Amino acid sequence: MTAPDLSRADWRKSSRSSASGSNCVEVATLAGGTIGVRDSKDPHGPALLFPTDAWTAFVTTVSSR
Repeated sequence: MTAPDLSRADWRKSSRSSASGSNCVEVATLAGGTIGVRDSKDPHGPALLFPTDAWTAFVTTVSSR
């Protein structure tokens, strides 16, 4: 499996990120439907990659709490 090119990803900051910038999460939909998640304070650092169905299940569970 080849790692996706994250340099051209369209990252979106979470609406739940803090205004001070101390707790910022960004999400991007990548080629093939993979979801990337990263810390916006470290945009060149690592990103977590999730299959779309796993990400949808996570967001659904978190949103219901």
